[in-house]
Amino acid sequence: MRHLMNPLDFTVEELDSLFDLANDIEHNMPRYAHACAGKKLATCFYEPSTRTRLSFEAAMLNLGGSVLGFADADSSSAAKGESVADTIRIISCYADICAMRHPKEGAPLVAAEKSRIPVINAGDGGHQHPTQTLTDMLTIRTLKGRLDHLTIGLCGDLKFGRTVHSLINALSRYEGMRFIFISPDELRIPDYITEMLKEKGIPYEEVIRLEDKMPQLDILYMTRVQKERFFNEEDYIRLKDFYILDKKKMKLAPADMLVLHPLPRVNEISVDVDDDPRAVYFQQAQYGVYVRMALILTLLNIHVG
Repeated sequence: MRHLMNPLDFTVEELDSLFDLANDIEHNMPRYAHACAGKKLATCFYEPSTRTRLSFEAAMLNLGGSVLGFADADSSSAAKGESVADTIRIISCYADICAMRHPKEGAPLVAAEKSRIPVINAGDGGHQHPTQTLTDMLTIRTLKGRLDHLTIGLCGDLKFGRTVHSLINALSRYEGMRFIFISPDELRIPDYITEMLKEKGIPYEEVIRLEDKMPQLDILYMTRVQKERFFNEEDYIRLKDFYILDKKKMKLAPADMLVLHPLPRVNEISVDVDDDPRAVYFQQAQYGVYVRMALILTLLNIHVG
């Protein structure tokens, strides 16, 4: 039995197989329509979510399985004080696989240690968000044709952004990668990330101005400034509109650059960018369903002939 806590839980070769499966699902959906018939996915979400929870549910329903679970902690026994360890022991009696989001870092790992079914980390605090990373990687690989020799600009909240941390860790295993970190000083990338890149000899830059680096990018990964991660509302208000990607800035970018965003978007990408063919964040959400379908099949060890 395997769990997914971190994108690094899968080797590069295993990720290639997962992405190949996701691409096959994209082009042959009817073939997979009954692959999980009789199987149940539990979505245990202790924190609000739209895309992640609904894409997991859509993935399981597309595979012919069924879904049960809760959408926030207040509608679960956590409101009565039940521990994550006890909750997963109970969920293991009802479902075949579990996707868990939790505000506390490490909570899904605690669940995995006590679980009798595969557990997928659907986001834990500011720590990891592995299925978003798989979504990002599938989007890049499908639309760019590769996951190596790319210059990736990550812009916005690089301090608290779990999607950013997961993506950098995962892509650091591929050859020829270069990272450009674009953020205000208050939201700069954590030291443990830059130390890891230094140890691996992977080039990176830290800058404040987005415009200066646009011409160099293969991928621009935009993020929102996350209100829920701030202790001080004044800091949030001061920083929330620090970067706004608009048509004028897009003119500085290469013709084949892709703009990704884990969503939800607030103000950081102007709606006038949505019609630009390089803006692929809504496509990215669709790839999230395919990769979660592939992940569910992989963790349940189901093979479609």
